[in-house]
Amino acid sequence: MDMERNRLYFFYKRDDELVERVKPLIERAERGPFVVVDDAQEANIIVSIGDDGAFLQAVRQTGFHPDRLYVGVSTLPTRGFYCDFQIDHIDYIVEAARNWKLEVRRYPIIEVTIDGTASFFCLNECSIRSQIIKTMAIDVFIDDLHFETFRGDGIIVSTPTGSTGYNKSVHGAVVDPLLPCFQVSELASLNSNRYRTLGSPFILSGERKLTLKMSEETSHFPIIGLDNEALSIQHIEQIDIRLSDRVIKTVRLKDNSFWDKVKRVFL
Repeated sequence: MDMERNRLYFFYKRDDELVERVKPLIERAERGPFVVVDDAQEANIIVSIGDDGAFLQAVRQTGFHPDRLYVGVSTLPTRGFYCDFQIDHIDYIVEAARNWKLEVRRYPIIEVTIDGTASFFCLNECSIRSQIIKTMAIDVFIDDLHFETFRGDGIIVSTPTGSTGYNKSVHGAVVDPLLPCFQVSELASLNSNRYRTLGSPFILSGERKLTLKMSEETSHFPIIGLDNEALSIQHIEQIDIRLSDRVIKTVRLKDNSFWDKVKRVFL
């Protein structure tokens, strides 16, 4: 292996219990053929230790880097959607790597632009909700078409891999991550003579742009959910969402496809 392409950075919460559990994994990696580094910017491979939430944080805090490989290692008894490996099965991880039982999967992400300036990426979903107990009024545009006027608790825009999370809890579709698309789902929409929505989730091609224009009353109190982080910005007028040109490259087991994970978790 090319040592220049095998620099590992371990991303995990530095509490005493987890530090002790991670030590054997780091020691095994240091015996080769990897080099463990202390700075994520120097790494080619980011190893997240924890759960799917930790994986999302690892990707976000390392800048959604398209040229790095991300590996999820679970500390829980079961594997997650982003964690193909378990921390107590070190020998299995090494054996899988040596015998080419791994493959690289590219997951699409969405880019969220607020008022034409600040841009953010999401691997799971972007959600727009109210900070106070009050419904939101949002004009929904697909490309340049005014599609609907939404009134309700909020809107979720999810990636294919994020379709099994918050999106699924509001009866959104589970989408194959091989499809370059994103999904829009409503949170408790109100339908009347004034406000009328489709009333069901819909899926947009990766070539489309979704624009959400806030009413004046809504713009003062939105909270934007970016995966598992919250962003509170007042006086938002417009949010543009599209599928990014970037992808997140993850390492997974060949015999553990997205649909294997869906079956394991939900069926």
